[in-house]
Amino acid sequence: MITDLTGAQWFKSSHSGAQQECVEIAWLAAGHVGVRDSKNPAGLALVFTPAEWDAFTTGVQDGEFNRPD
Repeated sequence: MITDLTGAQWFKSSHSGAQQECVEIAWLAAGHVGVRDSKNPAGLALVFTPAEWDAFTTGVQDGEFNRPD
């Protein structure tokens, strides 16, 4: 999918604090969500559909992506 990110308003989580290694997200048209590396804002960005974003955030909340002990 090619999405025009011109004018997207990117932001970091309030939990990021002053850390440099963060991702930024942007709410896009049609419910899509953009994600990019805050250290490289001119680099590539991922764009998730609403269903993909919901599945990802649910997985995060459920611990699906936690590192094994």
